[in-house]
Amino acid sequence: MGFIVTFGTFILSTGFLYLVGHTFHIHWLMLHNEFTNNENGFNTSIGSLTPFILGLIISYFAERIYLHKSR
Repeated sequence: MGFIVTFGTFILSTGFLYLVGHTFHIHWLMLHNEFTNNENGFNTSIGSLTPFILGLIISYFAERIYLHKSR
């Protein structure tokens, strides 16, 4: 059950942060994905990973709170 709480919290918090970023045009909360393929090579870039990192932190604390309350 702890995994479900941790994974669910991670998915919901990360999704919410990306949604807020796209809704209010906050660039450090938005996911930018660029791919360019030309004859000389290709370029890739990805946007902000801040919501992903914040989601990991939030899920860590949610797991700690869940484990503490379940004892």
